[in-house]
Amino acid sequence: MAHQGLHLDDVPFPGRYQFKSGEPADYIYRLDYQSLRTKDKDSYLQLFTDADWEYVGEMGGWMYFRYKVTNGETPEIYSDLESKIGKYQRVMLYLVIFLPILLLLMNNTSSIDGYGLLSMILQGLAALLMLLYVFGMIQILIRINKLKKTT
Repeated sequence: MAHQGLHLDDVPFPGRYQFKSGEPADYIYRLDYQSLRTKDKDSYLQLFTDADWEYVGEMGGWMYFRYKVTNGETPEIYSDLESKIGKYQRVMLYLVIFLPILLLLMNNTSSIDGYGLLSMILQGLAALLMLLYVFGMIQILIRINKLKKTT
């Protein structure tokens, strides 16, 4: 979209992105998950600014950055393995924290009886959500283990 002159401007809530018209450019976007206190956020953002990353916005701990591509380079936010591993471990921590909530939700939908088709749809959606959640967790664990093997 940046090649068409539409640049990410804000992320007001999950799944909703706002774009601003401008000159076509070659940008790459990267996300980083951080749960920072206000006093730590300024120094965190300064590290990215120093490395020519532009802070675009934040949604639920996910920080959005963009980088103007020059000479075909596509840099990553983290260049060292330990930082990459730490990023995935932070994401995994929050997935593990929210797993009991998802299990309670699934338990509650399985106890809905007497609603026929609606009950079956809710149970199916809860089961699908659980499968996707577990699949995501497994993929992150695989990525962490691959990174650890290369250290």
